[in-house]
Amino acid sequence: MTTALIYLVVMLLVAAVVFLLAAVVFGRGEELAPLPPGSSPTRLPVRDITGEDVQSVKFQLVLRGYKMSEVDWVVRRLGDEIDTLRARLTELEAEREKSR
Repeated sequence: MTTALIYLVVMLLVAAVVFLLAAVVFGRGEELAPLPPGSSPTRLPVRDITGEDVQSVKFQLVLRGYKMSEVDWVVRRLGDEIDTLRARLTELEAEREKSR
């Protein structure tokens, strides 16, 4: 009787460890509602993308995911760069029009 009780306790401990390990590896099972087929939450205008457009881009999370702080930093940096380049281009076009 004691041996059976020890086996039961050991099996319960092993099951608890396996469950906790699976919970850590695979998460808690929370999922977002599925998107309609053919759609994506990532949106950008067809042309004339601004820094604000780039900064508002959101990516889908996947099983392995990504480090959001790094992606957000890159998106902000790209947005600032696009705005700087557009301002410089507008300035150069205005100078070219004046010289004509």
